[in-house]
Amino acid sequence: MLIIFFLFGLIIGSFLNVVVYRLNLAESLLGRSYCPHCKNQIRWYDNIPLLSFILLKFRCRSCKKKISWQYPLVEFFTGVIFALIGSRFFDPADMSGWVATFYYLGICSMLIVIFVYDALYLEIPSLVLWPAIGWAVAFNLYFDWASLGGLKGQEGLGIAGGLGIGGGLGLLNMHIFSGVLAAVAGFLFFFTLVAVSRERWMGWGDALLTILLGLVLGWPQILLALFLAFATGAFYGIILIVLKKKKLKSQLPFAPFLVLGTLVSIFWAAPIVKWYLGIFIF
Repeated sequence: MLIIFFLFGLIIGSFLNVVVYRLNLAESLLGRSYCPHCKNQIRWYDNIPLLSFILLKFRCRSCKKKISWQYPLVEFFTGVIFALIGSRFFDPADMSGWVATFYYLGICSMLIVIFVYDALYLEIPSLVLWPAIGWAVAFNLYFDWASLGGLKGQEGLGIAGGLGIGGGLGLLNMHIFSGVLAAVAGFLFFFTLVAVSRERWMGWGDALLTILLGLVLGWPQILLALFLAFATGAFYGIILIVLKKKKLKSQLPFAPFLVLGTLVSIFWAAPIVKWYLGIFIF
């Protein structure tokens, strides 16, 4: 089953590459793929995720220009993320598992687009961000409705309450309340950073992105995601400075680190927090 999710992820990853490329050019998503260098349409057998990249020896068949490593990497990691979603949420015998899987496949696909787009263009695409926020709100409301309706297994669909905070249908275990609380807290924190630094430290796009991340993760998982984002971002920045690739005042895209922290939190928030707390328990 995980192989099916991985292969499906490869296909979706190929499409996400097209989304990133055409969003930047303001082109329609309809129409066949084409080489960004020679503009020739790509044949179907040259458009097989990962395999075609290897068989073509990393070059376009028509113009022989090198194919960016972005394409196979996005395909591969989308496949990995889809396989993790299948492992974590999918249960073929439980309808709630189908719903959770559908939700996370959609939200993670949009997060991948945001990750790649900001890494390439230092911009968070609003055409992806706002639909993703709507997607998260709609499913949070559905999860709470399902829990109130007593549907079997629905209380475990999201990750609100996944760290063992309370029980039953307390406010923090309601997906929409937990999500809004995390979204507001994250946005206010980044709003302060943006306002104080006059966008030198963070951009408004990052502040808006935390609204989405809060809705996805809920409280207090958003804290773990932000901690991981700042830790990995600082580590990456130090490496670039040491290698003299960047200077101290150089601008770096921060959305990729926020997305990375969010993805880690989705799958491993509980064991990470348990490990961290275990350090202080003797």
